Parts: sequence; structure tokens; C-alpha cells
Amino acid sequence: MAPPEPKEFLPGVPDWSTVHEPSGDLFQPITDKDDWSKLMWTEEKINKFWTDGVVTNVPLLSEEQCNRIINDYKYFTGEVKHPGMGMMYEYHSNQSGDPNNVLIHCLGHWRLTSLFHDLPFLPQVVVPASQLLVPDKQTAVRFWHDQLFAKPAKHGGVVAWHQDYSYWIRTRPMMHLTVHVALDDQSEENGGIYYIPKSHTWTRDGEPLPVLDFNFKDMESIKTILTEEELSQFKPVCARLKKGEASFHHPLTVHGSYSNRSDRPRRSAVLNYFGDGVYSDSNEELLKGSKVPKGQKMEGQFYPVVFDPAWMK
Repeated sequence: MAPPEPKEFLPGVPDWSTVHEPSGDLFQPITDKDDWSKLMWTEEKINKFWTDGVVTNVPLLSEEQCNRIINDYKYFTGEVKHPGMGMMYEYHSNQSGDPNNVLIHCLGHWRLTSLFHDLPFLPQVVVPASQLLVPDKQTAVRFWHDQLFAKPAKHGGVVAWHQDYSYWIRTRPMMHLTVHVALDDQSEENGGIYYIPKSHTWTRDGEPLPVLDFNFKDMESIKTILTEEELSQFKPVCARLKKGEASFHHPLTVHGSYSNRSDRPRRSAVLNYFGDGVYSDSNEELLKGSKVPKGQKMEGQFYPVVFDPAWMK
């Protein structure tokens, strides 16, 4: 059965957040429950995630799928104006503010196109996500929000070292996961993503490290608050993701990326999830246009269930 048609944000402008299943535009949805179990990660792979805080080079998308998604990137690089930009949670044509260090960053694009809408529902993502949100337990997965990070050739900017959950403490408990999808080959030369293995154990009184730079500009600022032991362990490793590959990382794993001075662009799509049962810890907007009263469960239009282990039974 075909998925429902999205409701309109404006006349003739669909809001894809009103559809809580894949449209089928990016991939063929799973209809046989046995196919879900085939996508589960091995115990060895899961153990690596909990040991290092990250698993890299996970094949996800074909070159053709990446190219189709990249075609929709035109709405965020200024090439074409999308009439639904008002749906975006955030849009920064250059978050650094420096024309010599451009970082395009946005949130909420899953609402604008069928391809970006379908990406958070990708079975090869949501099944392992259900295994990684809570140690030794498989849980239902809800979508939190998406991000795009684009660094143009020759003058692409940095993304400063950070832990994702430092920005997300308005939702609790910490039961979150990030999936970084490379839409171009990533390397040391074009600003590929780096990780600090085992840094997911770095906390302050049970809380994540504080946010020092909301615009990601000061690459090394995090080092000013690290302990001597943490500094000794600060050994960045470039994931070297190939086009269509992804990295899955813990919400406390420190990661970042250097500038792009190469002749190649570096475009990525980031998917953020949390486990069913996470609640709002704020009466303020969680995302633009979305308020969930403090203490209430995160659910509704903007936080759909993208996978439930019950679907495998």
C-alpha cells in the first residue's frame, strides 16, 4: 500500500514530516519481517562501538542514491530557492561568517524533499540504531533531527571538536545516536570527519563537556577544558569515509573536521536518533516550531518511530 500523501505547508508545498513512513523514492521499503533481522549488527561490531565510541566505514548508499540526494543539495547551496525553507529548524549559508572558511549547516531538510525525508528511515541505519541506543538491549528508535554539513572546495571551513549530547541536554535521559553519511569521498585533504577513540567516557559530574563554540569556528577550543589524561588520549583518527559510507557514533564521542582546501567538495548528511521514552527537559522550543512540555515524552509529528523491534516478530 502506498504511503499517505504529505500535508501541505503552503499551497503546493508538501511537508514531509507529516508522513511517518518511507515514501519509497530513495529505497524500496521492507515488507517481509524476516528482512529486518538480516540487518542486525554482529556482537563483535556492537562491542567495537561500545569500546571505541564509533564504528566507521559502514556501507549504506549506492553512488546513484548519493547523486540523487546531492541533487537536492541545490536548495541549501543557494543554487535554487525552495518554497518551503520556512519549515527548516535552522539554516546557515555560512555558519562561520568567514567567506574564506565556509560551512553550510542546516537542520530540518527532511521536511522539504522526499529523498531527505526517506533517509532517516533507511533500514540499514535504523536496525543497528536500535541495538546501539542502550547497552545490551534492543529498543524502539525515534528520529531526533537531521543535519547537513557542506564544505565547498578550496575554502571549506572547520567543524570544531565537540560531543553531540552537549547540544542536546534539553532531552533526557542520554539515549542518543548519530549517523554521519558521506555523500562525497572524505579524506584528510577535503575536511573528512575525525574521531577521538574512547572519548565517549569523557564527562563532568555525569554531564557532557560544555559547549564552547556554538558556531564550530574555534577548532581546538575543547583542549582548554580537558584533563591531562584526556589530552594524552587526544589522538584524532580520520574516518576516511567513501561516498555512500557512514559512521555511527556515541553521543559523547568527541569528533570534528578540519578545513577543505582541496579541489573537491565535502558534503554529508547527518541523522540523529534517540530511544523511545526520551523526554523533554525544557519548556522552550526543542527545535524551531516544536515544544514538548518539560517531563513529557518526545513524540508526535517531528519525532516519529522509525523502527520498532516488534516489527521483526
